[in-house]
Amino acid sequence: MSSLFPALSEDPSGRPALRFGARSLTYAQLASAAGAVGARVRGAERVAVWATPSLETAVAVVGALLAGVAAVPLNPKSGDKELGHILGDSAPGMVLAAPGDELPPALRELERIDVEAGGRDAGHGAGAPVGAPAGDEDPALVVYTSGTTGPPKGAVIPRRAIATTLDALADAWQWTGADVLVHGLPLFHVHGLVLGILGPLRRGGSVRHLGRFDTEGVTRELSTGASMLFGVPTMYHRIAEALPDDPALAEALAGARLLVSGSAALPVHDHERIAAATGRRVIERYGMTETLMNTSVRADGEARAGTVGVPLPGVELRLVDEDGSAVEAYDGESVGEIQVRGPNLFTAYLNRPDATAAAFTPDGWFRTGDVAVRDPDGYVRIVGRKATDLIKSGGYKIGAGEIENALLEHPGVREAAVTGEPDEDLGERIVAWVVPTDPGSPPAEAALADHVARRLAPHKRPRVVRYLDALPRNDMGKIMKRALPS
Repeated sequence: MSSLFPALSEDPSGRPALRFGARSLTYAQLASAAGAVGARVRGAERVAVWATPSLETAVAVVGALLAGVAAVPLNPKSGDKELGHILGDSAPGMVLAAPGDELPPALRELERIDVEAGGRDAGHGAGAPVGAPAGDEDPALVVYTSGTTGPPKGAVIPRRAIATTLDALADAWQWTGADVLVHGLPLFHVHGLVLGILGPLRRGGSVRHLGRFDTEGVTRELSTGASMLFGVPTMYHRIAEALPDDPALAEALAGARLLVSGSAALPVHDHERIAAATGRRVIERYGMTETLMNTSVRADGEARAGTVGVPLPGVELRLVDEDGSAVEAYDGESVGEIQVRGPNLFTAYLNRPDATAAAFTPDGWFRTGDVAVRDPDGYVRIVGRKATDLIKSGGYKIGAGEIENALLEHPGVREAAVTGEPDEDLGERIVAWVVPTDPGSPPAEAALADHVARRLAPHKRPRVVRYLDALPRNDMGKIMKRALPS
């Protein structure tokens, strides 16, 4: 496999590579800065990266990859217990951070390397560290899962997975070196780091990071040459809310080549509001830490709200029933767990052979734990997580996601989550957790049940509605259903 970032050694021009606020690096400058990092970490097995949304984080990760060293991105908001677990598990040889960053006590015992991203020019090809090239199966990243069912697990992501995922997305999105990506995502996970930073660099394009997401930054960047926007549903919800009073934002979005949402499902209501105001439709893709990207709506396909498109090139995808049999129906109703197989997958959970073995079927399919249906044309619609979002009620298998989308179409609902709870008659009853648009006048429980029954089917209506001031969410905007009041 060729270099992950050909432009670093093949392009001596002054083309921009990275911009964070007022600070930027050309490809030549990035090659120099990352090469200096690579020279200092070469020979280490793993290095930790204090992954703030900064130029230094991008330089640190690229430098480690150039040296063939696995990078362990650390969430700067991690608590002491989680951080201690990750450091004990991954045993990094050193920590890379921006000069001046204050590191927590857990990191102070490690050798620290301050990453310089000052923008000095480099000669042609000066950034590639000398040494044996890394192999396709060599670890590139160790990214820790959210740990919702126990201590976080470190997914070992090989260089092969990064290259194949980014190249498959290039095919699906017609992504080229001419594209300029704008986003404001954190850099300690797959979405913000692999797709949002390494993606443009593999294409030879550029990325403008907002530092902190706001609609003013989106307007500014899309109005001055950026062609693509990556975001999570919380960001697109804020965009949808702002559009009626912000014609400049609507114009900027209308001029974008591609608007992409991921990390959680984007409510259909927000899809439609953005499309109505801008004439542009947001497309969704589906992936996980362990699999990188599995599916996407294609740039040349139908941007259908509520779906994550079709499998990417090289990715095999199937739906499986609880007894292990394949769900063959493409009817938009038959629910099954998504299993995937392909070169985009991780190799193992670090130090966890038991968890690794449990995650795969004997014939190599990864059990995602996500449940979905497939439309007649093969589009995949995710309806939730197997553990928390597959509700068995009255003999039916019901995905929470489609009920949540239906609830969000009600004008009196600002946020919604759906869970199941034990019921002597039904097995499980459907419970809706609703944040009302007007807290002083929430929609009636019966009205919401009827609203869902008319849009979906009577057996999918919520039997109980509970009203909240806000839904618990993690850093990526995903609803944390296990944190809902019991």
